[in-house]
Amino acid sequence: MNLITSVLVPFVLSLSLTQVVMAQVPTGTPEPITTTDRELLLQRVASGTKTAISSTSDSIASLIDTGLSYLGIRYRRGGNGPETGGFDCSGLVKKVFGTSMGLSLPRTAGEMAKVGEKVSKQGLIPGDLVFFNTMNRAFSHVGIYLGNSRFLHSPAAGGVVRIESMDVNYWRKRFNGGRRVVQKTDEDYSAAFW
Repeated sequence: MNLITSVLVPFVLSLSLTQVVMAQVPTGTPEPITTTDRELLLQRVASGTKTAISSTSDSIASLIDTGLSYLGIRYRRGGNGPETGGFDCSGLVKKVFGTSMGLSLPRTAGEMAKVGEKVSKQGLIPGDLVFFNTMNRAFSHVGIYLGNSRFLHSPAAGGVVRIESMDVNYWRKRFNGGRRVVQKTDEDYSAAFW
C-alpha cells in the first residue's frame, strides 16, 4: 500500500461516517447538503488530509479538495459548472482537473476513456477516473476515484454531485474500468498524459 492510499483511505472512511449526503443507490433525491455540513467537510479536508498529504502529493490533495467543493451542485445535462446551472458527469471531471491541475481533459466520458493509462479496479488510486456503462454503451459515465471503493460524480437528472460506493450493486455491475491521467512517481504525483 503506498503512502497516498494509506492516508486517503482513512479520510474517505471518515467521510462515510459524516452526515454529508452519501447516496447508497443511484436513484431518488438525496437530502441537500447544508452549509454547515459542507464547511465541516471542507475543514476536515483542509486541516487533516491536505496537511498529511502535502509532503507527497499537493496535486492529488488539490484535486480532491476541488472536487469536494462541488458536493451538492445539481446535475445538468451538458453543464460545465455552477455558473451554467450545474454539472453533467464529464463536465464535473473536466472542471475539477482543469481547476486543480490545469489539465484540459476532453469533454465527454467516452473521449476521456481514451486518455491516460488503463488501470484495473484493484489498481485504482485516488485521482483516477472511473468509468461506467449507464446508457447501454461503454464509458457513458465518469467519476473521480477517492479511495476505499468511493467515487465522486454527478449522477443524473434530479441528482446532485455526491460520493457513492462502487460496491453498490448498480455501480459494481456497470464498472467499465479506470484511467490514470495523473502520473505516479516514487516521490510525487504530477500531471501527465501518455
